[in-house]
Amino acid sequence: MNIREKSVGHNIEITSSGGKTFSAYMAAPAQGSGPGLVLLQEIFGINDYMKSMAERFAEEGYVVLVPDLFWRMQPGVELGHDDAGFAAALDFNERLDIDLAVRDIASTVQALRALPEHAGKVGAIGYCLGGKLAMLSAAAIDLDCAVSYYGVGLDAYLDRVASISCPMIFHFAGNDGLCPPETRATIQTALKARDGIEMYVYEGCDHAFATPSRESFDKPASMMAYSRTMGMLRKILGPVYDLNALWEEHCYYEFGTRDVDAVMPTMVAAPYVNHVPTMTGGVGHDELKRFYKYHFVDANPADTRLIPISRTMGADRIVDEFVFCATHDREIDWLLPGLAPTGKYFEIPMLAVICFRGNKLYNEHIYWDQASVLVQIGALDPAGLPVAGIQTAKKLLDEMLPTNALMPNWQSSEGRPV
Repeated sequence: MNIREKSVGHNIEITSSGGKTFSAYMAAPAQGSGPGLVLLQEIFGINDYMKSMAERFAEEGYVVLVPDLFWRMQPGVELGHDDAGFAAALDFNERLDIDLAVRDIASTVQALRALPEHAGKVGAIGYCLGGKLAMLSAAAIDLDCAVSYYGVGLDAYLDRVASISCPMIFHFAGNDGLCPPETRATIQTALKARDGIEMYVYEGCDHAFATPSRESFDKPASMMAYSRTMGMLRKILGPVYDLNALWEEHCYYEFGTRDVDAVMPTMVAAPYVNHVPTMTGGVGHDELKRFYKYHFVDANPADTRLIPISRTMGADRIVDEFVFCATHDREIDWLLPGLAPTGKYFEIPMLAVICFRGNKLYNEHIYWDQASVLVQIGALDPAGLPVAGIQTAKKLLDEMLPTNALMPNWQSSEGRPV
């Protein structure tokens, strides 16, 4: 199978400022080198969550180290989120010497810069306890950027804010009991005095909203925070990929050569596609390849063409606006599943949101007006319904075509003051 090799991490040894050694989990990008990133742990040690995030950021193109910050108390702590894990984690947290931890992070940054895989700048990202350490590290260590996720106890260290010497992002949970609104307001006031600091509050979310194995996990907030984080990392650290060229190549194999074996290597090892109106696509390499091979590439009509309208480039995604044009000359499984060919021509505005990890596509969310398609092939009678056929595509291309034609009350406002 054409599956891109996923980064598999391993432990390396780092020499502390006192001459002793401690371990760090390391993950490197498939291309072999890249900018550096230090991930700073929650109170649960270097557990599966921290390792999975190291591997994700390696997939984004970074050489990642996750230092064992509890090593002075007990090396190799890996705790779960059950009651026993929480109790042990809180004990380690209470006994942690914060200033020594920052020194260990400085040793980690030094070791990272010396790695043969490292090329360029170094940033840091921390969660919970690590979120606090990210701020303290940005104030004490030569970092190029830093990100704090729901840092705990930041208010006790506001005197160090003035020493922050790199751009930072702070992600706050709106309902975080460990950082209530009045405390958050105090922290934000102090941070506003520094240039280059971005702050985001995720309303309705609790502490640890970015950890999938926690009850407080909130996927939309986690996705938004991750995208904002990637925005800073790409801007400050790089690497910068030509997302437009990657998307064009992917589409060429889908619609031009119709070569599934060429499509799949443009994507990560475990990609997914969701055509939102019909919920068609696939999750994971094998299911998605099956979908492409038997239900998409050759299911597209012979005269399929795409009319580009706009394309917006982000740090980790593209928003592509276009008109999909085709004749319903075959059963189009992904678009009109279960409907026999009608021979009718149709045009529909589409919007694709394409997310990337590194230099590969990670997922696609594709949107369109299904009612408009059904009207155009004669499967839906538009009489009495606020739906339109090919006019939706025509008006997208020509804004001077009639507006509000489906709105009976439009005439009632004619001549009224505006």
